[in-house]
Amino acid sequence: MFTDSHCHLAMPELAALLPEIRAAMAEAQVTRALCICTTLEEFPAVHAVATGHPELWATVGVHPDNEGVQEPTLEDLVERAALPKVLAIGETGLDYYGMDDRKGGRTIADLEWQRDRFRTHIQAARRTGKPLVIHTRSASEDPVALLREAGEDGSAGSAGGVFHCFTETEAVARAALDLGFYISFSGILTFKNAQALRDVAAFVPMDRMLIETDSPYLAPVPYRGKTNNPSYVPYVARQIADLRGLPLEAVAESTSANFDRLFLAQKESAA
Repeated sequence: MFTDSHCHLAMPELAALLPEIRAAMAEAQVTRALCICTTLEEFPAVHAVATGHPELWATVGVHPDNEGVQEPTLEDLVERAALPKVLAIGETGLDYYGMDDRKGGRTIADLEWQRDRFRTHIQAARRTGKPLVIHTRSASEDPVALLREAGEDGSAGSAGGVFHCFTETEAVARAALDLGFYISFSGILTFKNAQALRDVAAFVPMDRMLIETDSPYLAPVPYRGKTNNPSYVPYVARQIADLRGLPLEAVAESTSANFDRLFLAQKESAA
């Protein structure tokens, strides 16, 4: 019924509890989850979790804010993307949090390495025909600008993908949608101080929306502050249902169908 489009089940705090989490998912009718890779060093564990369980899938990528890790080449990403159950390239993107050209320390201008890393991931997505999983935090329209620079325009040759755990403005959401991307919402949507984000969620078309936990982070109300896991994704769906005056089942059906269209249609077409 529900699909968690973004979680980190290979991280130690969740990997150690995987049998209990899978049981909780089944009870909550969360039938599938996409396990996200954040470093090449982590990829074997992410891939093992996905290949070991029929309801789980994997990605390959290096998070934009990870420093001191193996820098991915185009070949690194393309090679791993060809493995079974790897559906997407990412998590990738830009993270400028705390870097607003402040005095002292690093500034946005110092983060060209993030932009170069993002460009490599975009190339890999276009080479493999797999969608991008994009992380953007305090980066405004820069991710959209780099996608356009790389030729992403929503046409048949575009890789497409999803802006995950969306927290940017409605203007950024509009620009992402114009490029053919999906928008995914996390437990942040349930937070008391997230009205601006709820306004964005009310605007995004249902046929371009995904839901996620980003677990072990960002547990939704009523579990805020606790360790998150995919069995909590129905709380995100409930918030969307309430915002839009829809039955919970309709949100589950729509977001799961969107997951199929974005991540699984390309797999089927390549078979």
